[in-house]
Amino acid sequence: MLNKPLLIVLLLITIGVNAQNFQGKAYYTSKTSIDLANFGRPNMSEEQKKRMKERLKRMFQKTFILNFNREASVYKEEEKLEAPNPNQGRRFGALLSGAVDGIIYKNIKTKEMLIAHELFGKAFKVVDTLPKLEWKITGETKQIGRYLCVKATATKTWEDFNLLTIRRAAASENRENKKKDSIAELPMAKEIEAWYTTQIPVNQGPDKFWGLPGLILEISTGETTILCSKIVVNPKEKLTIKAPSKGKAISQKAYEGIAIKKYQEMRANFRRQRGGQGRR
Repeated sequence: MLNKPLLIVLLLITIGVNAQNFQGKAYYTSKTSIDLANFGRPNMSEEQKKRMKERLKRMFQKTFILNFNREASVYKEEEKLEAPNPNQGRRFGALLSGAVDGIIYKNIKTKEMLIAHELFGKAFKVVDTLPKLEWKITGETKQIGRYLCVKATATKTWEDFNLLTIRRAAASENRENKKKDSIAELPMAKEIEAWYTTQIPVNQGPDKFWGLPGLILEISTGETTILCSKIVVNPKEKLTIKAPSKGKAISQKAYEGIAIKKYQEMRANFRRQRGGQGRR
């Protein structure tokens, strides 16, 4: 029979091992409201606006998976097999799938963040530090599924890198006839609202969000809301949570510059093609 001190030691070792092996998988749905003033021609008909809205809705409403443990996480879009549709806005779709989407790796211990992108067939690995947020916990609670969640607010100080910000940055360059250093120079401060649960004791969350004493299940940044729909704790199949290794290491600022240049080239080529078709 084990003596009491030895039993306590074994219990502590078991707790430590379980803590190290703690893993989970959370599924999120991201929805973004679209201002059609930023897209299409100013004289679009109501039917054209309706079709454009549906097309953009499919582009901006996606499902993501967050694989996490107590130290790190990997956030990426859920892979889906879809039938090819040649009429689904290939110009915008190509840019969205290349410049916007990426695998986000966050390490709470080292404060490191890596984002793997594929831009027009070329792989990049954006190296950065975790964005810092000054969270204010309000104490307000609500239920999300079977999890009791607590509300927290903060001011988001970075600009999301997507087609809208690329368009604004490109327009800014054209107006001023000079290149902006970074999309980060554009006005970006936004009040955000998060709901986290201490029932999942990790400092992780979807996208670039982290830093609360529990997993973030819902977050709203104004036009975008990300909501968790399913959580699997300690799945039977062990998860691989590691930093992406594929692609050229590059800074966020340098990557933005490349993406803006490619966007401008794409627009110029499209205009030349339209012009050529019009002269036939």
